[in-house]
Amino acid sequence: MADSMYTKNDMDERRHLPRKYLIIYSRVFERTLGKLLGYLADLSPEGAMIISEDRLEVDTLMALRFDLPDMNAFDRNSLNLDVRVARCDPDISPGFYNIGFEFQEVKEEQQAIILKMMDMYEFRR
Repeated sequence: MADSMYTKNDMDERRHLPRKYLIIYSRVFERTLGKLLGYLADLSPEGAMIISEDRLEVDTLMALRFDLPDMNAFDRNSLNLDVRVARCDPDISPGFYNIGFEFQEVKEEQQAIILKMMDMYEFRR
């Protein structure tokens, strides 16, 4: 039997560590049309960045819906926010864009969800 670089105790400990959701599962939609815009890549109390195939005009005001994939962690399955497109830059991958959104008016309950998402998705720096 080949030697493993992990002991049985190491593997048991790793199995008990909490799993993190991949960021790519957090889809972001344009709320009025229900159109998928892209996937959440970064988040702060002031705004968010998504990876998208679509280019958006800076200063456009939009209504967004952010999917919340973990129903056990949140009391809802989405977060609705009004945003302003703050930037739209080509991504390192051809055909994609990094789109930065600035949140407009954020209610206290929305802010709590944003902070929880930041913690869950490890967006804290």
